[in-house]
Amino acid sequence: MSKRILLTGATGYLGSQLAKALLDANHSVVALKRKTSSLRRLEPILPKITLLDVDESDMQALFSEHGKIDSVVHTATCYGRNGESDSQMVQSNLNFPLRLLDAAAEAKVPAFLNTDTVLDKRLNAYALSKGQFTEWGSRFAGQEKIRFFNLKLEHFFGPKDDDMKFTMHVINSCLDNVPELKLTAGEQKRDFIYINDVVAAYLLLLEKQESLTGWFVELGVGSGEAPTIRQFVELVHRLTASNTKLNFGAYPYREGEVMFSRADVEPLKKLGWCCGHTLEQGLKLVIEGHKL
Repeated sequence: MSKRILLTGATGYLGSQLAKALLDANHSVVALKRKTSSLRRLEPILPKITLLDVDESDMQALFSEHGKIDSVVHTATCYGRNGESDSQMVQSNLNFPLRLLDAAAEAKVPAFLNTDTVLDKRLNAYALSKGQFTEWGSRFAGQEKIRFFNLKLEHFFGPKDDDMKFTMHVINSCLDNVPELKLTAGEQKRDFIYINDVVAAYLLLLEKQESLTGWFVELGVGSGEAPTIRQFVELVHRLTASNTKLNFGAYPYREGEVMFSRADVEPLKKLGWCCGHTLEQGLKLVIEGHKL
């Protein structure tokens, strides 16, 4: 059934991929963006979506002037990679989505799909601000104001992803044959998931949300596998036939480093989802896309 989706973070990598997939699934998209955001990723679909500048939009008006909204899909986030202050992180990852959640609940929107991190909130300001918003989502759900679906994403990757992400940094370094790639010892275990499989989880949840019980529903989104960082890097190195020297142990682990992360994907599988790409298959697609 076609739905009208309010999507945040539409100009980002995940958000733009979701926008395209939502249109392909015959949903309507009202996309929120910052006034200064680049529209590069959305250019092919701009005529098909309603695009709003969040800086100039009244939250209540979002739900009264653009047709009935069936679900909010929140992917906008600030990772702190550009030197943002703690207060800027709180504004982006807590205050903004909380105002949006409040307005959505007031407008009786049935569901709010939140994009959360698997990182412990004590690790850094990004994880803390994301975790605090999830707690507010739980509060709203507990008061039965709105159904809150919390998707805890593992390390997703795909063609043309942001260069600053660890996965793309490793891939680009190996493809460019940089002389040396400095890394930690690489014993951390991580769940890597290809972008198409992440998008498929969101689409399935939008389709199946009525069949799930409870006001607060949390789902892990990953492959369900957890190779070590070293195994990931060595696989990229092999697939790219790179001459780059891999210097494991050049950097210490960061304080509070997470040593194991893997999604419990059984709840998603029960809804009919399956991970369609192995790590190697996904990496090959990214490497092929880099050459185009």
